Amino acid sequence: MIRRNWKRVQPTSLRDALRLCKDHALEKKNYSVERIADLMGITADLLYKWLANGRMPASLIPAYEHFTGIHFVSRWLAASCGHLTIAVPTGRNASASDIQALQELLNTAVGQLIKFHGGNAEADATLAAIQQGMESLAWHKGNVEKHLQPEFEFNQE
Repeated sequence: MIRRNWKRVQPTSLRDALRLCKDHALEKKNYSVERIADLMGITADLLYKWLANGRMPASLIPAYEHFTGIHFVSRWLAASCGHLTIAVPTGRNASASDIQALQELLNTAVGQLIKFHGGNAEADATLAAIQQGMESLAWHKGNVEKHLQPEFEFNQE
């Protein structure tokens, strides 16, 4: 199995988003398709069918993403309409590693853009890099705006 940096992965289709969610659940939670289906209250055969044809009822997407632990389907749906998805900022102070991760994403996006215009990169990879950079930058913008009004941090167990 390939170890991925899940923060850098961008789905290219609905089928890809569904499969990436499944792969994330397997790698991070050790959940098989059968386990995810059981948690969702459906049969594994039905979930395999949805993964194969890239179709899932919209009402089951939140449950699927909850059990897989990542929101690739929602992110792809938003991106396919030209929208960005941004995690809700809490107004906490950003660490040096947060800023470094932002800089890395932006450098990757600019590098990918240079490669694309030089004929050395595909449009899908370039768009994914730009999308990730914009989403991260937008999160930091929201975080700075909320910094003066931080919210309570509740422990989720």
